[in-house]
Amino acid sequence: MKETIIIVTGVLLGMLFQTFESAVYAREIKLDTFIKKVNVPKTDFFNAGFIDLISSGQVSASARLIRLMIGEPGKFAIPLTVYGGVSNTAFQQQAVFSLNRSNEHLVTQFITPLSGLLNLSVDGMPVLSKVSRITKWGLLYQVGERMLTGYRMNSGVNPFAGRSHNFLNSYAVGGLFFQTGAWERENSAQLGICWVSLRYHLCYTDPAQLNIFLDGLRTNGLYSGFSLGFGVEISYLVNIKAIYYRYTKAPEPAYSLPLYQFSFNYALQGKN
Repeated sequence: MKETIIIVTGVLLGMLFQTFESAVYAREIKLDTFIKKVNVPKTDFFNAGFIDLISSGQVSASARLIRLMIGEPGKFAIPLTVYGGVSNTAFQQQAVFSLNRSNEHLVTQFITPLSGLLNLSVDGMPVLSKVSRITKWGLLYQVGERMLTGYRMNSGVNPFAGRSHNFLNSYAVGGLFFQTGAWERENSAQLGICWVSLRYHLCYTDPAQLNIFLDGLRTNGLYSGFSLGFGVEISYLVNIKAIYYRYTKAPEPAYSLPLYQFSFNYALQGKN
């Protein structure tokens, strides 16, 4: 009888220990899975963008759809970025002259590199000199294609007056940048960057495309200008920039007034 009790007790203790061991193993697997899930890098898909305020009264908003590297990892690769956005003329002008649309917004969109309904570009910032991990200066470039929108003008009896016309615009930007550190007072642990840039802008549209909605326009479709920019980026605190634009060859009719752009950038944290 005693031997039977001992055997049963041993079996029960063995089953209990096995159950406990299985529970611990399952917890370790679950915890490991959780850690791996958290440590997976976030995808660069719909996780950044900006809102622009222009001195002409125009408001633009754009979101970065995706950022890719095309090529061989660790070797030659092309950084490809796709933006999608909307742009509007001044709110008051839209309310009062909604039936007589203007193409004044193109003056801004020709010279600002991230404009357009859809914007596909290759960009980079090769460093020429590095003073420290944060302070450095170098070159910057951006080359791309974008889709802009114009409105047919009301010249005489035109049944299509006011209707939109989408067209492609090629652009290239090149220049210099300098960056150094920036942080909130009394909180140097959260280190960001402050930067300045000087860029030259060039864009081209097939003149035949412009003549579709701008009757009688005499142009070679090539426009150029320069910009001087300043910005501060500190995670969870501030991400703003201010840029001064000036045309060297302005769109027709002649437009030489400078443009001031103020941008509020955003970046969503975490994995999409």
